[in-house]
Amino acid sequence: MSLGAAPQPSKARHHIGLERTSSILQDSFAEILISTRRLRQVESIQLVRDRREAAKQQIGFASRPFVLCGLPVRCPPRSTFVYERRNGHFTLQITGHPDFGLPYGQDRLVPIFLATLAIRQQGPRITFDSAAEMLDIFGMQQGGSQYRRLVAAFQRIFGATIFFGTDTQREHAAVVHRARFNFMSEARIWYSRDPGQRLLPGDCQNVIVLSDEFYREIRSHPIPADLDAAKVLSSSPAALDLFMWLSYRCFMAKGRERIPLFGLHGLANQLGTTEYARPRKFREKLQCWLRLVRAMWPGCPAAIDDDGDGLLVGPASAVYPAEQKTSCERGGS
Repeated sequence: MSLGAAPQPSKARHHIGLERTSSILQDSFAEILISTRRLRQVESIQLVRDRREAAKQQIGFASRPFVLCGLPVRCPPRSTFVYERRNGHFTLQITGHPDFGLPYGQDRLVPIFLATLAIRQQGPRITFDSAAEMLDIFGMQQGGSQYRRLVAAFQRIFGATIFFGTDTQREHAAVVHRARFNFMSEARIWYSRDPGQRLLPGDCQNVIVLSDEFYREIRSHPIPADLDAAKVLSSSPAALDLFMWLSYRCFMAKGRERIPLFGLHGLANQLGTTEYARPRKFREKLQCWLRLVRAMWPGCPAAIDDDGDGLLVGPASAVYPAEQKTSCERGGS
């Protein structure tokens, strides 16, 4: 009787075994089987909560027009170059560049980045060592593809013309304050694949010069923002809009207030979510965004009312210690 090597299972049998094992684990331990991406998100959300409780948040700044009225969440059709949102007596209208189109999606991170550096550096001319710095601030992967997306975002932002205005009625006479401006008057941005390279030869920095109108708006109405929360929500533009809007709206609230969801002055007409036109669909998405917001900000006093047609909010602060209200102008819903 001859002895040979023990028979080895085939690749097919091995694959079937893995599938069976995976199925058993999913049935028995479904609650602990989460993806690596989901696990990173959970850890990031916990970091946001921990830093808020310890008053160690990374504070950035947002500009008022893009907190009160959101940019488009998804890429508009190529033939669309004008976009408009309304919040109370505030109106935001954006005209896109014919070559680059309207800013949308993650492009909304660029105004936050620009406003933050403008406040920190106290001037319209802002500098930073590398475009990788912005990718890092918002938790975006380092690499050529992300850099190309960043350049495209700056092109859309640079080429856009912004119209932001307020209309109020005082003693039968219309009082109108309007401003039309571009974001930037000059921009020079470079990127290196080498993370250790901080400067180009000749100490060449990235330089962005904000337009006078945009810089005045930022200086007059800087709105504090939690950069850690923005990082977590950077891949979910609609939830980021809601978080930024609630941060401002709850901070400015005098008491329990109700904001309609629909209609000319409704929340659906303020955020950049034109694709959720049906009320039921918008409510469903709003509930999902609220869950994300509450995960990072458990004390957020916002909830859809019993009728499903309004959002109830109350006084609260998403940023600790709270900034002075004198820097924020009341207005809008």
